[in-house]
Amino acid sequence: MSARGARDALGRLVVTGLGTGYLPVAPGTWGSAAVCGIYLAVASATGGKRLWVDGTMALLAVVATITCGLLGRFTERAFGRKDPGQCTLDEWAGQALTLFWLPPGSGWSGWLISAGMAFVTFRVFDILKPPPIRHLEKLPYGWGIVADDLLAGFYANIAARIILLLVVFVPLT
Repeated sequence: MSARGARDALGRLVVTGLGTGYLPVAPGTWGSAAVCGIYLAVASATGGKRLWVDGTMALLAVVATITCGLLGRFTERAFGRKDPGQCTLDEWAGQALTLFWLPPGSGWSGWLISAGMAFVTFRVFDILKPPPIRHLEKLPYGWGIVADDLLAGFYANIAARIILLLVVFVPLT
């Protein structure tokens, strides 16, 4: 494989969220689920230490956002469209933002409930795109790909917090 071919293959692996963008039926949902899996894995591996869990989500959101923005032209060229469904790195950024600093409740079931609530709320906002989310898609290149997911993630974080507080009675910390 040539150097360019290797760079393109690596670029595709990155923008497809480690290949989640190639999974069948709703690749954005798979990308979001992968981030929820990372969230739960870090919570489990660290015994639920908030600093590690939230630090990982913050780092993931920042790295995915910057990378998606910078690889926007590559993404458009590689997949032949402005915001191709195969690009799930934007979902990684938005889902990580949704999970950031969510109240985990108590025990493993609390972490699962928070992850599930974050997953559902993010997918709802990412799919429905209430104003002004859809408008952000008009930004150039990768910034338009990722900006709408970041705002959807912000909205979803707030919605998940409210639902967890009012319905599941998880105290906001």
